[in-house]
Amino acid sequence: MVKRSRFEEYCDRYPRFRLEKTEDKILLFQLHTDGGEFAWDWEAHASFGDVCADIAGDRDINVVIFTGTGDTFMDQWGPADVTRDFPVTQDAGAERLDESGWRGRQRHWNMLDIQVPVIAAINGPCSIHSELPVMCDIVLAAEHAWLQDGAHFPRGLVPGDGVHTVWPMVLGRNRARYFLLMGQKLTAHELLEFGAVNEVLPKERLMERAWELASYLAMRPPLTLRLTRSVLVQEFKRAAVNDLAFGQFQELYGMRNFFSYRGNQDPLDRPWDAEPWADWRP
Repeated sequence: MVKRSRFEEYCDRYPRFRLEKTEDKILLFQLHTDGGEFAWDWEAHASFGDVCADIAGDRDINVVIFTGTGDTFMDQWGPADVTRDFPVTQDAGAERLDESGWRGRQRHWNMLDIQVPVIAAINGPCSIHSELPVMCDIVLAAEHAWLQDGAHFPRGLVPGDGVHTVWPMVLGRNRARYFLLMGQKLTAHELLEFGAVNEVLPKERLMERAWELASYLAMRPPLTLRLTRSVLVQEFKRAAVNDLAFGQFQELYGMRNFFSYRGNQDPLDRPWDAEPWADWRP
């Protein structure tokens, strides 16, 4: 839930997110895990919406740069649960699933509630929540970057966690359905051709260009920046109102029956209920 916040109060609150603000009120929002490449796990899942809420509540910023660390943007997973039995048929429980869904909706909504222009600088592969960078107002990508929804359907999950509202708007409906069902990897240049990315740059030039654009935007009046952002994200918000919760409920209900192998990034390469499962264990 967004409320009034001040940078000095939240800047050191989140161990997974580096937050720095310049004199001209440009906020760097950088994903990392212990200073290295960002790994998506339950801690990241739980805190992403909270950090976005604090950024959204900060009325003293003009532009946000959203980027990752190292050679990947969001393509790593946290440790797997090696004790889990397969195939999974137990019910995780309504409360746990509801909490997971609520966190996911807060991540999506709170990022859209950031009321200044957001520049995504995709510094490498992104297969987990790849809808987040393309929800930004300006999308830059390093030449070696690619985007994929590897976290849902390829692993046996319903693609309902926001990817189902954002990607059809960005790619077009038919191209997005193929992208989601096939776990397709789209390169930076393909994304540029499809209009999902605005510029493709050499890796060493990516952040320099992001700062150039942020400085250009930051010269505008703060009120203009805030109201322009409101105009530009309205369609994403409208889609979220109509379909975000619907898609999440389908995903969460499907999770009552099956979590993919190790709960990790590995796609299914056999029928979900095939036997034996013992040789799949680490």
